[in-house]
Amino acid sequence: MSFITADQLFVHAISDYVIQSDYMATEKLKKNSAALAHVVTYTIPFLFLTTSWKALAFIMVTHFVIDRWRLARYVCWAKNFLAPKWIELEIKPEIPPLNATLQGYMVTPPVEVPLTRKVRNFPWSECVGTGYHTSKPPFLSVWLLIITDNLMHVGLNALALKYMG
Repeated sequence: MSFITADQLFVHAISDYVIQSDYMATEKLKKNSAALAHVVTYTIPFLFLTTSWKALAFIMVTHFVIDRWRLARYVCWAKNFLAPKWIELEIKPEIPPLNATLQGYMVTPPVEVPLTRKVRNFPWSECVGTGYHTSKPPFLSVWLLIITDNLMHVGLNALALKYMG
């Protein structure tokens, strides 16, 4: 028996893309009820592959957690720590504003010297949407996030079907 089957991929695609309504897709990140509606309709087609309540419950719970909190973005962000590249970030020092004059003399503001530091990844605050830095083209960030999300679901579903089904 194969670990990931064509049947499983087909059921996942139908469940996650065809059956999922626009409401579920847009609201599941904000509302538990929308996420729950999605995972119930997502799990029902898996009845064609297994009747194991353990496997179905595992598929349902993991799908809820991954989708409700968009866990794939954390995976996308964290995997960049494994990349063999250091990123040089520019740090802008906070300089308090100066008065234009000081006892009748012009005050020349200090010259800002950009500071840099090397880090393994961009800060989360700059990657929160998709797990990728805002400088990455949006179409690429979104597709990489979708691919990561699907691989997470398919992998966990395969585990459930093989070992609990």
